[in-house]
Amino acid sequence: MAASKIRKAAVAGKFYPSSAGELKKQIKDLIGKETDKTDVIACMLPHAGYMYSGSVVAGVLSSVNIKERIVLLGPNHTGFGAPFSIMTEGIWQTPLGKVKIDSDLAKQLLRGSKYLEDDSAAHIYEHSLEVQLPFLQYLKTDFKIVPIVFLSDGIEALKEIGEEIAGVLKGLKGSAMILASSDMTHYEPQEAARNKDKEAIEAILALDEDRLLERVRQLGISMCGYAPVIVMLRAAKMLGARFASLVKYQTSGDISGELDSVVGYAGITIY
Repeated sequence: MAASKIRKAAVAGKFYPSSAGELKKQIKDLIGKETDKTDVIACMLPHAGYMYSGSVVAGVLSSVNIKERIVLLGPNHTGFGAPFSIMTEGIWQTPLGKVKIDSDLAKQLLRGSKYLEDDSAAHIYEHSLEVQLPFLQYLKTDFKIVPIVFLSDGIEALKEIGEEIAGVLKGLKGSAMILASSDMTHYEPQEAARNKDKEAIEAILALDEDRLLERVRQLGISMCGYAPVIVMLRAAKMLGARFASLVKYQTSGDISGELDSVVGYAGITIY
């Protein structure tokens, strides 16, 4: 992909407003009052429509110091592209403007990995990373991204990718952060979703990627982004992470009132 190639917004007007004015207003309303900022190594955010999960994203991102380089990790819902797809060149566009890919960092990550493949096809229609960008743009103007999405859930490969990412980021002296995108339980009754999500969240707060995968598999937790969260946890620990905090958890049922079939959303910071 040429450096000037623009990856246009795929879900503007669906997951969030396509009008810049409406989008800014919605984000402003979701963020509410200003809060103190904390330095973090990584965070986990949901990626549903803003009506349902936007307040969780707002709660996390408005409370952290957003770094100038952001490694975005998400699940690949579309099935296009390679199992571990990184995009190393180009620009991502949203109604709030353009965000450049950090080509230097992306190519370092690609060169240092046994698994990552340079593949833009996986990213063209994928929403899990796109929906994070307007919040980031609203809160910070000068940042670049490295987008990576995952089709495979092979635990050893995911751990190694986390280690590879950490190895590169160590040389950046704290100028980068990792953002993993995942929703939690999908389309189960409210109580069941909350109970399952509690188990997964406890594993994440313990910074234990093995326990997370074990609980996802044993309990049948339909957490779509556990693969990127595993990568994020492995990398964050190698970068010195010792603690994690649940900023907010809610379900779609908390917003819609429809409790028979909900999706869970958790916002977590790691530092």
